[in-house]
Amino acid sequence: MFVLLIVSLPLFAEDEFLKFGDFEQWITRHYKESAVIGGKRKTILEVGPTSTWPEGEPYFNKGGSPWATSNVYAKVSGVVKTNASVYRDTHDGRGYCVKLVTHEEAVKVIGIINIRVLAAGSLFTGEMKEPIKSSKNPMSNMNIGIPFTRRPRAVKFDYKVTLSDSPDRIQTGFSRVTKVSGRDLCEVVVILQQRTEDAKGNLSARRVGTMIARFDRSTGSWVNDREFPVRYGDISREKDYRDWMGLISGERTFYAYNSKGKLVPCPEEGWAPADALPTHAIVKFDSSHGGAYIGSVGNTFWVDNVRWVY
Repeated sequence: MFVLLIVSLPLFAEDEFLKFGDFEQWITRHYKESAVIGGKRKTILEVGPTSTWPEGEPYFNKGGSPWATSNVYAKVSGVVKTNASVYRDTHDGRGYCVKLVTHEEAVKVIGIINIRVLAAGSLFTGEMKEPIKSSKNPMSNMNIGIPFTRRPRAVKFDYKVTLSDSPDRIQTGFSRVTKVSGRDLCEVVVILQQRTEDAKGNLSARRVGTMIARFDRSTGSWVNDREFPVRYGDISREKDYRDWMGLISGERTFYAYNSKGKLVPCPEEGWAPADALPTHAIVKFDSSHGGAYIGSVGNTFWVDNVRWVY
């Protein structure tokens, strides 16, 4: 089951893969973590042209890949640490796919660090700014969205969902672990925006198109070639609208690079007319829906063959 806005689609449509959206090519990254936390050599992956990244170096998108992940290299107070919550997996003999997993990362250094951080698997169009230097305000490390000026009828992809059995979620961070009511769900966010920049470099956006879906039960097996329609204009008065489909601002605001090369907030300040053209597209898959450091260990979301439908 999932919740989304539904409209009828034409019988015949044209599919267009997002670049590297078949997930057959991956970039391998190697890092040696600091000796104070064990000094292990870790391997993490990114979606892009098959290659090996220079060892120990911060990652930036390669080969025109539009995809970034929550797999990151962090260097906080001189301590090198990695996180892996996005993996390459196989899709029932049909090649590779993406596997997003919610898990806990524990870092213990006697007298210095002793934290548990819940990390969700996230795959999104954009870039991650590395190395990560702080766990505060994770959005400020993410350039979310890519230039895009078309109006697709829908987004199509294959997926499989396994949800945790827990009826509630947890929230972690530098404070104690707390319970958050409500089951953890996997989520897909597809947003088309018109972005503008003022003379001071401040960004803002109007929402052009919306497709946001949450999956509230496990699928058991793959669901292939599923189309999710994109709705245009102000959807807030539609009968199947939910508050989590609304404009994104406040603490949830996505960040993007302005023309000065600075990563700044880009709040959504209104709905664009239904016939508007976008300037940017956000496509984001998450194994947990609640925001930073909130979720349930074990939530797993497989995704493959991401396409626009025209």
